[in-house]
Amino acid sequence: MTRNLKEQILKTASELFYSQGIKATGVDAIVKAAGTTKMTLYKYYPSKEDLVIAYLRRRDVDFTQWFVAQIDDRAAHPRDKLVAIFDVIGEWMQKPEFRGCAFINASAEFPLEDNPVHRVSAEFYDKFRGYIAELARSADAAHPDALAQQLALLFAGAIVSEQMKQNSDAIVTARAAAEILIDLALRGHPELSR
Repeated sequence: MTRNLKEQILKTASELFYSQGIKATGVDAIVKAAGTTKMTLYKYYPSKEDLVIAYLRRRDVDFTQWFVAQIDDRAAHPRDKLVAIFDVIGEWMQKPEFRGCAFINASAEFPLEDNPVHRVSAEFYDKFRGYIAELARSADAAHPDALAQQLALLFAGAIVSEQMKQNSDAIVTARAAAEILIDLALRGHPELSR
């Protein structure tokens, strides 16, 4: 029962943090929605910051597993996997519950780089760029780290654009730009190293 209650608190907080924002979601709202008490919440999560970090870490694991599985289901060749990143994100953006990227949102709410919430968000994007760089290396792209940075920027930009204006088609533009960058990198174009 204890494990279930801890999970219920985290699940409830996660839904509220993502849909309403971290700072806009108070502990009172979380305990009410979870059907528990503050004392119980603080037993498992000594502070709201601890709960926020648990939310982001869980989001990292869940999103990464889902995302990689989606990419692997769509493509076998690393070049095609790089392009599929934008297809998967495009479909995610069409879901009614889409509210942007939890990590971008969290870092916007906690902009100071030494803040633990900001650091967890930055760690997610470092790992995400690492995943893209590994795909780029597997595809024999010139300058895989530079390509990963460029594709991650397109990815994040498309997410923010869609969050600001739904049905913006930003992901279509980002995908087209990504294909150009990927193809140039696979041909060993020197400009991509900058």
